Amino acid sequence: MAGIVVVFDFDRTLIDGDSDRWVVTEMGLTQLFNELRSTLPWNSLMDRMTKELHLQGKTSEDIKECLKRIPMHPGVTAAIKSAHTSGCDLRIVSDANQFFIEAILECHGLLGCFSQIVTNPTSVEQDGRLRIFPHCDLGSSSHGCNLCPPNLCKGVVIDQIRASVSANGRKRFVYLGDGRNDYCPSLRLVEGDHVMPRRDYALWKRICSNPVLIKADIHEWSDGEELGKTLLHVIHRISSEENQNQM
Repeated sequence: MAGIVVVFDFDRTLIDGDSDRWVVTEMGLTQLFNELRSTLPWNSLMDRMTKELHLQGKTSEDIKECLKRIPMHPGVTAAIKSAHTSGCDLRIVSDANQFFIEAILECHGLLGCFSQIVTNPTSVEQDGRLRIFPHCDLGSSSHGCNLCPPNLCKGVVIDQIRASVSANGRKRFVYLGDGRNDYCPSLRLVEGDHVMPRRDYALWKRICSNPVLIKADIHEWSDGEELGKTLLHVIHRISSEENQNQM
């Protein structure tokens, strides 16, 4: 199944909740977060939260221990491992951040399943403070997309991935997501691709409002169990179609 590229959103897709809000809640930052929420861009806000944790004597390792407690549905874990074993190219495009995503995936034994993670970059300073930065420079309209937040256009990333993998022949894409910023990459999919929006979430509602704009086949899901089953069904379907085309 080397001809299949599966691209996942992270928050509320691979995990059921939101990794940023998990850290804010679990590490006692809710009051400060709410006070600053309307004054800073999201990435700057989360960087301010990690600064506060550092001032409290908490290190990046303390944050990692907090992230390890985030649950992941066993159906999702099993589907990722199965898709990886079968030869699918698995990638993540997320507006979370590198440190949070890698810590959670590593905890669940999944980090090695993904060939690429495109997200907001992070670094750990010598004193142990975690820094979080936007994927794109917020001071310039680097991607020019009015469907996406200024720090990351997922549609541009999908186009870049398609261009990078197409040299070895046509690839079939499967895109999974839930949020408003997952609509742009869904519009970039072509006939023969598949999109999997989470039912009753922003992406699903946007697609349902005018489904003819989506060229890919649409498969909705509601929870981790259904995500896993639906993803494996889509992969099997693509594989069967490709095998028939080769006969």
